[in-house]
Amino acid sequence: MSTTTQAITAQVPTTQVPTAQVRTRPISGAPAAAAERQPVWKHGVAAAVAASVATTALAAVASAAGVSFADSTGASIPLAGFAQLTLFFSLIGVGIAAVLARRARRPRATFVRTALALTVLSFVPDVTFGFDTATAATLIALHIVAAAIVVPTLAGRLAHTR
Repeated sequence: MSTTTQAITAQVPTTQVPTAQVRTRPISGAPAAAAERQPVWKHGVAAAVAASVATTALAAVASAAGVSFADSTGASIPLAGFAQLTLFFSLIGVGIAAVLARRARRPRATFVRTALALTVLSFVPDVTFGFDTATAATLIALHIVAAAIVVPTLAGRLAHTR
């Protein structure tokens, strides 16, 4: 190389082109997607509280509308009982979801099937404990309301597959 070429080359600044960074998205159901999920119990507890408030409020409205909530012996379900039982059984659902998240091969589908079966089973006392038709129908509707709040919240936190 001549001295003129070397001098020109030395004066030309060299720029380095930065390399592009490639970001990849995890495949749905992959372990990386599961790692991004929030803990089931946090959202489950919030959903359980929301379901308790909703069922208690609806029971109060139904009671004001004339639904007695009394069984064949005349014993009536107290308003606080709706909040307590909804919270208790919703938290059992949270526990079931947490166990299935760790042990089931398909946690979401298994939880939804289990929750639906348990919701239907919860109707049995409503139709067998001697409640009148309005009370039984209202209790069944309240079970559905609680399940409609808790089940989708928990199912949304569970992975499709493990």
